[in-house]
Amino acid sequence: MTITECTPRYGNETVAPNVSLHYQYFESQQAGPCTVLLHSLAMDHSFWRFVAPELAKHGSVLCVDLRGHGRSSKPQGPYTIAAMAADVRALLDRLSIDQVVVAGASMGGCVALQFAIDNADITRALGLIDTTAWYGENAAADWANRAAKARLEGFGSLVGFQQTRWFGEPFRERHPQVVQESVAVFVANDLTGYEGACHAMGAFDARSKLLGLRMPVSIVVGTEDYATPVAMAEALYQGIPGSRLKTIEGARHLTPLEVPKDITRMLSELRSRVQQ
Repeated sequence: MTITECTPRYGNETVAPNVSLHYQYFESQQAGPCTVLLHSLAMDHSFWRFVAPELAKHGSVLCVDLRGHGRSSKPQGPYTIAAMAADVRALLDRLSIDQVVVAGASMGGCVALQFAIDNADITRALGLIDTTAWYGENAAADWANRAAKARLEGFGSLVGFQQTRWFGEPFRERHPQVVQESVAVFVANDLTGYEGACHAMGAFDARSKLLGLRMPVSIVVGTEDYATPVAMAEALYQGIPGSRLKTIEGARHLTPLEVPKDITRMLSELRSRVQQ
C-alpha cells in the first residue's frame, strides 16, 4: 500500500477545560463540506492514512485524535461518547468549519453518530463504518473487563486478540507492515485514556435517536466483522430513515485499513449525496 502525496497541516486546539485535541487537516479551496474522520478505539488520526489523502483530492478533510488518544489530552475518566462528540464540535468551531460530512469507524462511528444527533445544524451527511448504536446488554461489563485486562496485564496481553479481530488472516499475511503499525499505535496507548474510552463505549446507547436522523447516511461493515457484526449494521440501517447499507465480503473490523479503496469509494459517494 502507498500513501498518496498530500500536504496536511497539524495542530492542537483547546476544546474543553483541560482537554485539547490534536488534528490533521487537509484544507482545500474546493467548495463543499469538510469531511471529518474519527478513528476506532486505541488508534489515532493515522488510522485514515490510506483514505484521507485520496478524499482530500476533492475537498477538505479533517482527521482527529479523539479525547484519550494519540496526541490529544488524556484526562481522568470516565468519558462519554457525548463528551467526545462535543469535543469535535468545539474543534470545528475553533477551525471555523461550519458544514461537515462526519464519518467514523467502530468507536469513532459511535462518536460520529452522536455528533450527527447533537449537531444536525452542521452535519450534511453521516458515514458509519464497522460500528453500532449499542453494544448490547452486557456491554458495560464487557468493556470494563477489557479495560481491566489492559491495566492488570498491559496492552501487550491484548495484541493477539486484537489482531485477529481487526484483520482477516489473508490480510495479515499479505500486509504485515500495516498490522505491525496498528499494533504499535495500540500498545503506545495511555491507560487512563483507554479506560475512559472503554467506559464510554460500554455506556453508549443511541437507538432511540436513530429515527430523527434526516441527513444522508451510509453504513458499511465487513462480513467477517466479529466486533460489530453485520446484525449491528442492519439494526442501524433499519433504524435510520433512508440510510444505505453495504457489506464488504471477507473484510473484518478495521476496513479503512483493510480495504481502504472500498471505504474511500463509500465516502466519496456519500459526499456526492450532499445537496450543494
